[in-house]
Amino acid sequence: MILELHKSLMNKEISAKELTDKYLCAIDSLNPDLNAYVKITRDSALKTADIVDRKIAGGEEIGLLSGIPMSLKDNICTENIETSCCSEILRGFVPPYSATAWQRLMTEGAVMLGKANMDEFAMGCTGESSVFGATRNPHNRDFVAGGSSSGSAASVASKLAVYSLGSDTGGSVRQPSAFCGCYGLKPTYGSVSRYGLIAYASSLDQIGILASSAEDVSLVFDRISGYDPKDSTTCRSHSLCTFDSLNCDINGKRVGIPKELLDKAQGEIKAAVLNFAEKLEKMGVEVELFSMPVLIDALPSYYIIAFAEASSNLGRYDGIRYSDRADSYESIHEMIVKTRTQSFGKAVKKRIITGTFVLSEGYYDKFYAKAQKVRKALSEKFTEVFGKYDVILTPTTPKTAFKLGETAVDKEAAFFADLCTVPANLAGIPALSLPCGKTGLGLPVGVQLLADKWQENLILNIANMYEKLTKDDSIAGRGWVL
Repeated sequence: MILELHKSLMNKEISAKELTDKYLCAIDSLNPDLNAYVKITRDSALKTADIVDRKIAGGEEIGLLSGIPMSLKDNICTENIETSCCSEILRGFVPPYSATAWQRLMTEGAVMLGKANMDEFAMGCTGESSVFGATRNPHNRDFVAGGSSSGSAASVASKLAVYSLGSDTGGSVRQPSAFCGCYGLKPTYGSVSRYGLIAYASSLDQIGILASSAEDVSLVFDRISGYDPKDSTTCRSHSLCTFDSLNCDINGKRVGIPKELLDKAQGEIKAAVLNFAEKLEKMGVEVELFSMPVLIDALPSYYIIAFAEASSNLGRYDGIRYSDRADSYESIHEMIVKTRTQSFGKAVKKRIITGTFVLSEGYYDKFYAKAQKVRKALSEKFTEVFGKYDVILTPTTPKTAFKLGETAVDKEAAFFADLCTVPANLAGIPALSLPCGKTGLGLPVGVQLLADKWQENLILNIANMYEKLTKDDSIAGRGWVL
C-alpha cells in the first residue's frame, strides 16, 4: 500500500493533506467504537502533510514514507506530545524528546495521526488493562484486539492507519497482529533503537512494525533500523536492507515446524499452519516436523525474567518525578506507597510484586538465575536448529482472539497466550506474524516465521512470496494430515 500511495502523491492524484483528512475522518467515525487511538494529533498531522505537499509542488524529492499516515504506540516518546503508556501514573507526561525510531520517521515526513491504545505499560495480551479502556477487535467488537499493541493492530486492520510502530516484549506486536489479521514484525534485538521506548523489560523489549503487507513492513523496517549512539544495544556491523530481497526465489529453503508448539494450538490454527506449509511446498520449500522440547520451558522463564526487569524499571515511578502524587502522607515512604497504589493498575502491580520476589534474597538463585540458564539453553538450541533449517514455522498464538472479559475469568488462557511468541524475545531473534485465513467465527488466524539473528530479509521474503501465491488458488498441493 505504501508504494501505491507514494505513487499517487507524486502523480498528484491526491495530496498528502487530502489523504490525511480521509484517515482523520475515518478515525472520527470508527474510533469511538474501536478505541484504537487514545490521542489524535490532528493539527501536527495536517501540518506535516502541508509540508509534504509543498515539497511535491516544488519538485523536491520525498521519501517513500513522506505523507503516509501512521499511528504510534503510546509507550514511544514523542516530543511535546503526551506519552502515557496508558497508565494513570504517566497521564499528562509530555516527553522533552522523541524516540529514535519515531525521529527517523519524522525526518522522512511520516504523518502521525495519533497515539495508539495499549495495555498499561505494555503488560498484557488483551488490550484491556489500558486506563483508557479496551481496544475492540475490528473483525468482531465482542472480542479483544490483543495486546499489548492493541491500538496499533486495530488501527492498521481497520484502515485507520497505513502502518504502526508498536513494541514487543513477549509477543506484543505479533499476537495482536494475529488477532486482528495484519502483519507484525519483532526484529532482531539491537536492530532498532530502543531509545525513547518506555521500558518494560529492557533485555526483551524491541520496537516492531505492524502493517497490511510484508512489503510495507519491510519499507518501514529499513528506515527505522540501524545503529544509534543513544542505544548501546544497537549494532554497528549490521546494516539491514530487506526490501531488495522481497522477490528472491525461495526454492530449496528449509522450514521446520516444532511439534511442541503445533500440538498446543487449537484445531483451526493447527490447520492454518499446515495449510501454510503446503503452500510453501508449492514454492519448492522443504518442510518437516521436528522436536524442540526447550520451547515449552521458555514461557515460565520469560515471565520470571520479564517481571524481574519490570520491578526494576518501574521503580522510577514514585510520585516525585512523574504523575500526581498522593494527596495526604506523613513520610516520603508513605507518599511513594500511596502514589503507586492509586496510580498503577492490577496487572502492573502483580508484575512488580512478583518481580521483586524472584530477585529477593533466598529466591534469586531458585527462580531468576534458573530462568537465565533456560534462556541460554534456548538460545543455544536455536543456533543448532538454524544450522539445519533456514526458518521455523509455528502458530503465532495457541488460540484466536479472546472474548472481552474472558481472561478475567480464565487467567490460565492469558498466561498461555504468549507460548509461541516469547522464545523469539528470549533468544533475541526476528519473528514475523502474518495472516493465514480465518476461523468459522470470522476471526483471523496468524502464523509465525522465525529466523536466525539479522535474517529479517528471509522471513519477510517468504511472507511476501506466500502473499503473492495465495492470490492464485489454482495450484494444487499434496496436503498435510492433521
